[in-house]
Amino acid sequence: MQVFRAVVEHEGFTAASYALESSQPFVSRTIAQLERRLGAKLIHRTTRRHRLTTEGERYLATCREILAALDDAEATFAGQTMPAGDLRVSAPLAFGTDQLLPLLPTFLATYAGVKVHLSLSDAIVSLIDDNFDIAVRMGRLRDSQLKARKLCDLRRVIVAAPSYLKHHGKPPAPEALKNHNCLEWHGAQEHLNRWPFCIEGERREHVATGNFRSSNGLSLAEMCFRGVGVMRMAEHLALPAIRRGQLVQLLKEFEEHDGTAIHAVYLPERRLSARVRVFVDYLADAFRGPPWKMD
Repeated sequence: MQVFRAVVEHEGFTAASYALESSQPFVSRTIAQLERRLGAKLIHRTTRRHRLTTEGERYLATCREILAALDDAEATFAGQTMPAGDLRVSAPLAFGTDQLLPLLPTFLATYAGVKVHLSLSDAIVSLIDDNFDIAVRMGRLRDSQLKARKLCDLRRVIVAAPSYLKHHGKPPAPEALKNHNCLEWHGAQEHLNRWPFCIEGERREHVATGNFRSSNGLSLAEMCFRGVGVMRMAEHLALPAIRRGQLVQLLKEFEEHDGTAIHAVYLPERRLSARVRVFVDYLADAFRGPPWKMD
């Protein structure tokens, strides 16, 4: 199980052999023996990459659960009271940079045995295929097979920089946005280009269009700060910038929130590893009172 997990996590037999301080033939032989014993192909091998089969994905989830339990048991007998081991975390680029990174020094100091691998991207990762223990997700959850813990509500507001408004003025109503340069998402997050408003008691949407698109929120926010256009921005970035005078909130009287939230998601293992459990608890405590709402 440890050899199989190493091949998946290090994306190859040679890299796994280095990580395990063994030989590549030993790793190949071990996987071949494991597949024969199970009577199933676990890994598709090509000259360029290795890909898990459906059976391999199921077996990997079982391996992780059993090995996590083994780690906990050995830690107990070794007199360790703190969680330990690698923790692979995925988070959206802007939220991870703005909110998660400031939290990590205290977490790492508290749980010195945990080694955090943080990946920041606005792409939706697969916990199994991309080898993550935890993903922070903003918006609506798509995969009901994952366990999820709500960290806080997610709200977005319409904002622009004072420099933009100086040249273009404030839109008096949502329909006036068609005369403004709206910053657009590209790729997997394009649904965020449909901005909801409440007009005369009814929900209506404006489809954002403009001369700049990006697949990550941090670049969109930076262009908004620089006065390029109007943006529907997550509150964790928008509210502190509004208080600092860097941004101005627009169309507040027409706000319509979509009831979304920020979650920590993880695999539905029967026995959750201690390092995953304490990290999720840590995030839930940190965002119980979202710091961006504090004056």
